[in-house]
Amino acid sequence: MNKKVMKYSSSLFMKGSEEEKVTVSEGVIRQNLGYDDSLLLARVSFESDSIGYIHAHSHSQVTYVESGVFDFTIGSETRRLVAGDCTYIPPDTKHGTVCIEAGVLLDFFSPIREDFLPEN
Repeated sequence: MNKKVMKYSSSLFMKGSEEEKVTVSEGVIRQNLGYDDSLLLARVSFESDSIGYIHAHSHSQVTYVESGVFDFTIGSETRRLVAGDCTYIPPDTKHGTVCIEAGVLLDFFSPIREDFLPEN
């Protein structure tokens, strides 16, 4: 059986307590928790009142609210999301969030966000 050779690939098992944490902006910390060329999972911790600024990128994104309360803007629509809620963000769509109550988001990207990797 031929195994596809990946340009990027995380370890098969990753411990959240050991993976590198990157400060994205004031009150926002990101941690990569698994990836290969086609996808990436990032855990993003927000302090209350911190902001995920409006931006767009070429990747498809699904965000799961693990904890906290967030006001999400996707395109021209804003909604309040809480633990258990989810968003889908199409490629090249402007989006951002404001953290109302401290929490954690799980961001899934396809393809991989190469700019999130330490070597980039």
